[in-house]
Amino acid sequence: MQLAVWTYEGPPHVGAMRVATGMKGVHYLLHSPQGDTYADLLFTMIERRDHRPPVTYTTFQARDLGKDTSQLFQDAALDSLERFKPDAMLVGASCTAELIQDDPAGLIEKMGLPIPVIPLELPSYQRKENWGAAETFYQIVRSLADKERTPSDREATGRRPLANLLGPTALGFRHRDDIVEITRLLDGLGVDVNVTAPMGATAADIARLGEADFNIVMYPEIGEMAADYLKRTFRQPMVKTVPIGIGATQDFVREVAEIAGVDPEPMLERNLSRMSWWSRSIDSNYLTGKRVFIFGDATHAVAAARIASEELGYKVCGFGCYNREFARDVRAAAKKYDVEPLITDDHLAVEKAIEEAQPELILGTQMERHIAKRFSLPCAVISAPVHVQDFPARFSPQMGFEGANVIFDDWVHPLVMGLEEHLLTMFRDDFEFSDEAGPSHLGHSILPGTGRGTVEDGGGAQAVRSDHQNKETTLPHVPLHQPAAGPPPHAGEDETIWTDEAMKELKKIPFFVRGKARRNTETYAAEHGVTTIELDTLYDAKAHYAK
Repeated sequence: MQLAVWTYEGPPHVGAMRVATGMKGVHYLLHSPQGDTYADLLFTMIERRDHRPPVTYTTFQARDLGKDTSQLFQDAALDSLERFKPDAMLVGASCTAELIQDDPAGLIEKMGLPIPVIPLELPSYQRKENWGAAETFYQIVRSLADKERTPSDREATGRRPLANLLGPTALGFRHRDDIVEITRLLDGLGVDVNVTAPMGATAADIARLGEADFNIVMYPEIGEMAADYLKRTFRQPMVKTVPIGIGATQDFVREVAEIAGVDPEPMLERNLSRMSWWSRSIDSNYLTGKRVFIFGDATHAVAAARIASEELGYKVCGFGCYNREFARDVRAAAKKYDVEPLITDDHLAVEKAIEEAQPELILGTQMERHIAKRFSLPCAVISAPVHVQDFPARFSPQMGFEGANVIFDDWVHPLVMGLEEHLLTMFRDDFEFSDEAGPSHLGHSILPGTGRGTVEDGGGAQAVRSDHQNKETTLPHVPLHQPAAGPPPHAGEDETIWTDEAMKELKKIPFFVRGKARRNTETYAAEHGVTTIELDTLYDAKAHYAK
């Protein structure tokens, strides 16, 4: 176990909470100390759900450890049953409670509750959140799916093909909107959804999973284990193509059509996404060849790499995932892009890899968003873990044709804005763009011959006339632009010194490659015994590394 400020995944009981919170009529009894109740905030604050998770904590305290904590667990079970009246109950222990070995599964079995009870054995010190969610969903399906339920005869009833959507949970990255988009996509193909689970499913819905003709694994990290069980038990084939991006969505449509026995061509001919044209349009040409670093859960990282390389023309310069259970998929994909896969849950290792790769765009989790800020690089979030801004009120899927439109906007706009920042930096000495000019929308004295305002010397305040006060008022000067990366500082006593002229030229280099240009120049200067970097040194280094 490693102590870290950030973590990509919580302990496995958080994964169980994601499943329980996404479902209806299912309650989770968690044997845990007082401090482990923090997980509620993940759903109410970050996901902004309108009700708290269906979880009861036994919340034993330090003074209870000398007593019978198992009795606390049994009392909490009876209280939960009476208060919430669930259709099914999950029971388990948090990572801290696991150490006292109270055996929640054995305790709940002896109680003989009148509802289905599903004990969860989630090894907190060997496994993590996504595995916990997958194991919980698998145990729910294994316990509640009615083996007597089978698909009705399609020819006799005249019904359309039926599919189960497996994998979406609470706190998932755009899961809510992905469900809507994929349901709409299937309807266009002539396929109906039987059950979506865990998200929105009840115990009764789980019981009728066997009535579907096939299963669609939307998120393999969570749904694949259950889908394998349904394939063995009900002989249901599964669709494993994850429809993120144009190419993957087209492959998904063909795979669904083949299993369901429908014609995919009418949908494919409609060209439902604008991404294909926009990625080829003239205003996107300058994005071709941009270096991109990709990191997240395996499903989203693999999908992002395909989109970046095949659909947007980016160059994948770094690629990896944090969930080791799917490392094989990431390693296989990495060979296509000729990069070394990074399989780690250490954000410091990811930060080091980003620094070495020198990307122009980062696609990752909220962790990589923080790293990107430190390096002054544009970033788009593609995978959990995410923060509150990645649960938008608007419809914003990642899957399907509409998801491809959203992805184009999310990935391209940071680079476009980055180029805008660069242009402002390049022209910051122009009278219209300089910091000294001040905001043009505020009234102040006019610079003769320019139509632009001036900023008074000594403190950077603007003198304006306040009509209602009829007196001079000073407003704080707000610079029109601060360069994204900031001006590189002058060196210390033991470092190379940059002249003002060379520093000014360095600031004209785009912010996303400025750091690399500075390092190359300083390396060149050190190798040639130059202690003061002048303008000629900068150009000589550029010519040297361009060979």
